[in-house]
Amino acid sequence: MLSTQDIIEKIWNAQGYGNLAVWQDGTTGVIEPGASPSRDGKPPLAIFKPIVLVTKYPMLDHALSDPDLKQIIEHTIREAGGVISEP
Repeated sequence: MLSTQDIIEKIWNAQGYGNLAVWQDGTTGVIEPGASPSRDGKPPLAIFKPIVLVTKYPMLDHALSDPDLKQIIEHTIREAGGVISEP
């Protein structure tokens, strides 16, 4: 299962290192921009770009509590066929 809070925290931590790929099984990985990763021959559900999503927040707590950011993450994962759970 994927948690919105976990994904936001991982996006936050990926800043400056690359984008965050999220797979169906809930695993994530930081990838370089423009990469087309796969695990076991399957592409990720989504690739999130930290600079676009979280650089406007001064602290991680602000990003974690933003309902608009949560909605973006949840919508992206669900549209790709994934399931989101809250912690």
